Amino acid sequence: MSTETADPADQLPLTGERTVPGVARENYWFRRHEVAYLRLADRCADAVVLEAGCGEGYGADLLAARARLVLGLDYDALTAAHVAKVYPAVRTVRGNLAGLPLRSGSVDVVANLQVIEHLWDQEGFLTECRRVLRPGGLLLVTTPNRFTFSPGRDTPLNPFHTRELAPSELDELVRAAGFGVEFLGGVRHGPRLRALDAALGGSIIDAQVAVAVSGEPWSAELLAAVASVTADDFEITGEDLAASLDLVAVARA
Repeated sequence: MSTETADPADQLPLTGERTVPGVARENYWFRRHEVAYLRLADRCADAVVLEAGCGEGYGADLLAARARLVLGLDYDALTAAHVAKVYPAVRTVRGNLAGLPLRSGSVDVVANLQVIEHLWDQEGFLTECRRVLRPGGLLLVTTPNRFTFSPGRDTPLNPFHTRELAPSELDELVRAAGFGVEFLGGVRHGPRLRALDAALGGSIIDAQVAVAVSGEPWSAELLAAVASVTADDFEITGEDLAASLDLVAVARA
């Protein structure tokens, strides 16, 4: 189901832990997450895919357009019910990521996008991913870059995050779980977003955070800029990972 036509009554509430489509003030974060699904969708062609931590479901639905089957797994009952209702192409499963409720070697791809930073036992989760993947299966992971998301800190700024990762830490974590890393890259602002950064005093991110912290109303300029962002305004590259916004890893079991 296209997120553009979703009934607002079917939308999940904003909690600060997940992003949802169709909300103008949330659009920057939604598009920043969406770009990874769009760029990784080809990896899921004709595959049985588990999205471990599917959240609102828009990403699982996007992958379902290419995959043979997408299982959308989430622990939250309200979220699982929402995905089942709004995205019929996704087969919804409720369960805990600490112990994936699937048989060993039963899926071709595990997608875990913007989720691992929320987990207390990241090593145990990746071991579970390795278990449920068939030999040669793919692991797709995205996560905020610790260097840019919580700069200068060992603990996350976001209260919903338990452990954020730097590029080398993500690489080491995935390899330690028995995967071979085929690609490690990062999400960055493309030319149009860099122009918006400049127009908003240096950073569209900082401009949004400033409004959230102050509680002041959004300016028409900021709201228009945020609402105008598309997935095409972001780039994914393997260069200068330390400066990237989010990390993107593709690994093979």
